[in-house]
Amino acid sequence: MIAKIAVVAHLGEEALLLPRRIHDALAANDRAKLRMTALQAAVRRARDPVETPVDLTEEARAAGLDPRGLADLLAGATALGSDAVSAPGVATLLEDLGRDVDVMIDALAAGRVEEAEAFRDRRRDLAPSLGVDGDAIAVERVRAITAAGGEADGLHRLVMDLHKRLNRLAAEHAEEEVDGARCSGLTPADRPLVAAFMRGVNTTRRLKFDHPGLDTTVARFGDRLSIQNDIGTTDAHVLCVTVRSAEITLTYTDVHRVRAAFFVSLFDPLPELVWSKPSERRVAGLAEGEAFHLVTATLASDDERVRARGLEAIGAALVFLIDWNKARKQLQRFVGKCEAVEILRRAAERRFGHRAFLEMGGAGLVEGAVQRVAAGRIGYGVRLDRALGARVAVDFLGQVLRIAAESLLAGRSDRLVRDGVDADLAGRLERSGSSLLQGVVAQAGLAHALAAGLAEAIAGRGGADRDVAAFATTAKRIEEKADRLALDLRLGAERFGLAAEVEPLIDAMEESIDALEEAAFYLSVLPPAEPGDRGDERLAGLATAAVRAAEAATRMADAASCVPEGHRADVEDALAALGDLVAIEHEADDLERAAIAAA
Repeated sequence: MIAKIAVVAHLGEEALLLPRRIHDALAANDRAKLRMTALQAAVRRARDPVETPVDLTEEARAAGLDPRGLADLLAGATALGSDAVSAPGVATLLEDLGRDVDVMIDALAAGRVEEAEAFRDRRRDLAPSLGVDGDAIAVERVRAITAAGGEADGLHRLVMDLHKRLNRLAAEHAEEEVDGARCSGLTPADRPLVAAFMRGVNTTRRLKFDHPGLDTTVARFGDRLSIQNDIGTTDAHVLCVTVRSAEITLTYTDVHRVRAAFFVSLFDPLPELVWSKPSERRVAGLAEGEAFHLVTATLASDDERVRARGLEAIGAALVFLIDWNKARKQLQRFVGKCEAVEILRRAAERRFGHRAFLEMGGAGLVEGAVQRVAAGRIGYGVRLDRALGARVAVDFLGQVLRIAAESLLAGRSDRLVRDGVDADLAGRLERSGSSLLQGVVAQAGLAHALAAGLAEAIAGRGGADRDVAAFATTAKRIEEKADRLALDLRLGAERFGLAAEVEPLIDAMEESIDALEEAAFYLSVLPPAEPGDRGDERLAGLATAAVRAAEAATRMADAASCVPEGHRADVEDALAALGDLVAIEHEADDLERAAIAAA
């Protein structure tokens, strides 16, 4: 526990009230931002009365305000020319906004008197902007109050600056620390809950590496335990976990809807956490037209273990939000949007994340590997999923994220990380040739089916011409399937830069299948064979040779596909099958001549 006596000595008796004052000030911050949101919404409503007024009921209740007042303000907003609007209750809203700012300054004064005085001076300078006559207010004044950017000071900027300083003050003067969380006002029953949340945070904290973030502040006020985590360094994220009795409520906001959906997906293995549908909201300070997305989740259980598991899962997931959008954009250089999100989701599920990937250069790490390993195989500017195929590219990029994380956690050098990525890519390129040979195996299988069917049809030609005709129809379907397979294999050979090596095999197998299908057609239109027909005997022998040749080709391609794995036996099997194929080819020449002579 942080020495409470030292805090009292440094701040005086006023410091005993500091946690409560900070809590009240943070609540005032929420109210102030909501009031400014309502001002902006009133202007939009007045300019576009057909538009349905934004519903601020949920935010108003969360901030402790009566939602009816804000609803009346928005519903009654009307334009007064192009430069002003009228909204019922706007004067009261501005007075309350000023009081919220005063509450925040008073809280800061309890811990930092000199800093608070500087804020009071700014508050006095901005006071005229809060005074209006009746329900009318100039649009330009609304802009001045709610603007967060620009050179001129404004009320919204003042609120933002106060909020940041109050957060720092709360962290500096927390009453105790629980596993890294700065806490105040905890009861004995709260500490296991805080410990569960921090167990999750600390389990994955190392995956952020040197990036700042994940600082946690916890406070007990009345019947509510509030847990806040800053996630990273941006203001776009807000995460708040509230525990009341046997219920946990999680509130999460994000300007990126896709990241909010990603965050929700991380809790699929936790069905006890029930999520709301995302809702779009607007707030003062964001760029004009920009919105944020809010999702909430609840976990209600009397079982302490279930609640602890939920808090731990929430804490463990936060690190995977840091620089998430940056990582997604880097991955989208190589794969589509959905695939990039899937890679990040898998990396989070497998607990290695994406921060190490960014630490190692992000897209540059992958581009360097392509240049070193595949310069002759993957053309300049060709996206990785088009070169390797979407499935292979997604799997490879997932491995890149894993290699980067495991290597950095183990303290390995940058060179070893690059070597690991290079080796993985080289192995995939080698296996791409093997996958193409497996396609040739499939071609050989179709050829074998045709040759075996031909042999059977020839053997039964004495009185089963209908069977021969049916086989000719089947042979046509097999040949069409083989054509599609050959087309896919050629595209793959081109994609992997293996056209010169593999296309001759693909072409030879396709030509063989075409010839066998043509033979089936001719056989179907021949007149029935006479008993003892020497021509059919010769054809039967030739068909049997074709069957044996297809079997030898299958063994050869199958064994050759395993050669990159480095097994000597596969090399020997491939060569033996090739020898058999050559011998059968010579035998088939003799059988062909005999069949022609008999015909």
